[in-house]
Amino acid sequence: MAGTALSPSFLGSPIEICIVTRSHKRTLASLSALGIGPWRIYTCSPFNTLHQTYLGQPTAFTLKFCYASLPPSGITYEVIEPVSGPTIFQSFLDEKGEGIHHVAYDCNGVDMEKRVEGFQERGWKCTQSGTWKVGGMNSFAFFEREGAETCFETIVFEDGWDWPEPDEWFPAPPAEEKRVVENSEGVEDGEGKA
Repeated sequence: MAGTALSPSFLGSPIEICIVTRSHKRTLASLSALGIGPWRIYTCSPFNTLHQTYLGQPTAFTLKFCYASLPPSGITYEVIEPVSGPTIFQSFLDEKGEGIHHVAYDCNGVDMEKRVEGFQERGWKCTQSGTWKVGGMNSFAFFEREGAETCFETIVFEDGWDWPEPDEWFPAPPAEEKRVVENSEGVEDGEGKA
């Protein structure tokens, strides 16, 4: 390969690493023991996710999405537990067992259409996708290629997207989140405000 120059990475910067599990609570407990967390837990389902696809076909699926931020790296840890419907995550569990499933990249901030085209031009097929409408719109797509033995995700957040209130926190909300929750119930927030 002497003299071969690679073009700048189409993938851009890594933004997320994901573990697929049969039990999100068990996996979150193990990762929390390492100091990773707290975790936001959400449900991704046909009720809050548009344009759900699996292997290029419209397909309803439900997943548990769990997220923990790792400052100052900017990387987010994700844990996914498939709940129902055909998914690449259930296939991964059936074929390989639990473990690291994919890394998500920002694809240098280009729009989703260009990302999909870019993966396809490079021989990668979209195997799962959707638009999660929680906290604003968040489009996601997963790409695989025969022989690559890995999966990549790309995510586009609409302008102004922010983390919505999760279905639950694990093991508990961070101190600042807890204070806000307590204050909304009329409990003092530590600054004498009710």
